[in-house]
Amino acid sequence: MLTPAANRDQLLSRCSSFDTIAFWVLNVLVNLNDARRIAMSLPEVTEEPHFKYTSFRVKGKIFATAPPDGGHLHIFVTDEDRELALLIEPGFIEKLLWGGKVRGLRVALSKAKRPVVVSLLKKAWLHRAPKALAATVRASE
Repeated sequence: MLTPAANRDQLLSRCSSFDTIAFWVLNVLVNLNDARRIAMSLPEVTEEPHFKYTSFRVKGKIFATAPPDGGHLHIFVTDEDRELALLIEPGFIEKLLWGGKVRGLRVALSKAKRPVVVSLLKKAWLHRAPKALAATVRASE
């Protein structure tokens, strides 16, 4: 079985034009390093260990985690955002169960669409960020 990175490399090797490669890289292909860059680009984010996982936090509050396999990202959005994402993107998003309850979204990175990951991470960040900090980001949009 190929790793997500190997799948990505294999797919890119089949692309013949720069435009096709650019489309795939910008819109479809996502790995843990991409998700890390997206999360870390948000204001006042830190990456810290969380048991065996890595976590992304704003002012100490976790808004996303990644298991050691690097193939998935767990994103903690509002219930409304979670249900909408599950409805719109069932091909790579599923419910994240934790302690017998739905706590967020489990995103299969090798199948994920980059704009969706960006949007979900930002929504999770806005949900967990202090109100004043979130307000400054919303005001700049």
